[in-house]
Amino acid sequence: MDTIHDLGGKQGFGPVDVNEPEVPFHHDWEARAWALARAGGRPGLTIDWWRHMVERMDPATYMTVPYFEKWCLTDLVGYIDTGYFTVGEAIEGHLLTTPKGTPPKGIGLPELMENMRLSVKDFEVPTDEPAKFSVGDQVRTISYAVPTHTRLPAYARGRIGEVISHHGAHPLPDKSAQGLEVAEHLYTVVFKATELWGEEADPRDTVTLDLWESYFE
Repeated sequence: MDTIHDLGGKQGFGPVDVNEPEVPFHHDWEARAWALARAGGRPGLTIDWWRHMVERMDPATYMTVPYFEKWCLTDLVGYIDTGYFTVGEAIEGHLLTTPKGTPPKGIGLPELMENMRLSVKDFEVPTDEPAKFSVGDQVRTISYAVPTHTRLPAYARGRIGEVISHHGAHPLPDKSAQGLEVAEHLYTVVFKATELWGEEADPRDTVTLDLWESYFE
């Protein structure tokens, strides 16, 4: 989605602070937001639809609120979008009707950590379609924009790279964000920095991206 949310390769935002203290959270509420997300919240949402909701956030809010506040705002919209509660109930601060679906139950740290361990899984899906590309092939990404969710960043469009790995078929995020599961072959592609950023880039640098088959011409 070509909005302010696709910041990869954008200039003018100043240097990255690499000396920020290495703490997981800056405030207690951020830890609570993370824990709620990992404890089985966001009912009825795919990760791609959740990401697309983040992309639909107005630019002024997206650029000014902290990272985990974006999570909270997106979760709020997600609960309303899936019918778990209404806007009015969110304003009132409590449910006025029986919630849609099964409410997430409270769990302790040991169960949360076990859920984290079990959440590591393979997302490969079966398909009868043969892969169109192989390791070593050169590919050129599509150059046009799309109005919906995509995992192809703007800086890598219309660029030539080399396939270095094939991962089988996985759900295409562009369709998953629309509630559809479409299996499509997934590849890891390496790009030279000079191909992405021009001759001013260090010729020794490369960028690798996991890209779906329909992202290639």
